[in-house]
Amino acid sequence: MGATISTCLGALPPAVELFPPSPTVYTSVICCFQYFPLVTAIQWILSWHPAGKTSSESIFNIPGRIAWSAMEIVGPINLIYSMVTPSPYAPSFTDLPVSNILIVTLYCTHYFNRAIISPFFSAPSMSPIHASIMVFAMVFNWFNSACLAGWLRGYTVPIIPSFTASSGSPRSAVVDLLPTAGVILFAIGMAGNIYSETALFRLRREEAEKRAAKKADDQPRAGGNMFHKVYVIPPSRGVFRYILYPHYVFEWLEWIGFALAGTAVVPFSALPASVSATSAITPPLVLAPWLVPAAWAANKLAVPLPLPAVVFVVNAVTNMLPHARWGRKWYVEKFGENGVAGRGAVVPGCAWM
Repeated sequence: MGATISTCLGALPPAVELFPPSPTVYTSVICCFQYFPLVTAIQWILSWHPAGKTSSESIFNIPGRIAWSAMEIVGPINLIYSMVTPSPYAPSFTDLPVSNILIVTLYCTHYFNRAIISPFFSAPSMSPIHASIMVFAMVFNWFNSACLAGWLRGYTVPIIPSFTASSGSPRSAVVDLLPTAGVILFAIGMAGNIYSETALFRLRREEAEKRAAKKADDQPRAGGNMFHKVYVIPPSRGVFRYILYPHYVFEWLEWIGFALAGTAVVPFSALPASVSATSAITPPLVLAPWLVPAAWAANKLAVPLPLPAVVFVVNAVTNMLPHARWGRKWYVEKFGENGVAGRGAVVPGCAWM
């Protein structure tokens, strides 16, 4: 057993190639990460998700605010470190185009809210999170930020299948607006995500205060936190009129906008010759089948393929969809079909989703 572990550890790349990722490591990481949707098949089968309203008692539980912050902060820390650390394979951070730095800013803005503002200032309480959930999320965010770091530092990935750009009509002016449209969509998605979650937090506070007012002794719950494990179903109005998880949908809009903005990212090959670094062209990458349409569309529009951003969108949606499905089931069990009022989890009027 010891020899096997030593062999596996010996096969890992040295830390200097992981932080920040070298071109070869970058290709390996994104090659693995693009197949994450296959892992999420387990989430469709198993309802076990010991976090949030579905958390349960366990010696492996970690306080909710701490666990949530820890698993969300991994991404921006790894991305920022990978971007500013000198590397022989990429230009320095100060030599990168504004478009590349803008994408870093968008990503870090989202995760600053998720890792700091939401758990410590917005949420009235957070249920314990099982250590396995925290570790899984931390690994996910490291993979994601490592992929983004290589892309934003200018690594070029030859993809298979490749598409040959046609020499037909000139580039449309509409295509040049994609990055701007992406930033606007990102802002709308983030605002909607924050608004939806804030509305849920407000409903929880109001419900907890009502329960406390009804108690004769008016004693706080769970060690002084009257909001602990107080959950309500949002009324059928506003952003919750047709679906139960609008905050999920708004987050997906965020990352779609992020990917569109990523069409403005400048690869290493397009940087000025004065920017010196070792060739950042990585080994070829065989695309997962579900990513091929995105590569084809990027070629048709004559824009760079923002591959890690597209992978992020696909992985975020496939990861959150089963949570929304099981969450709707929890709402039905807790509040009944009348409380759900015919709403779908993320698709209006769809009882299954």
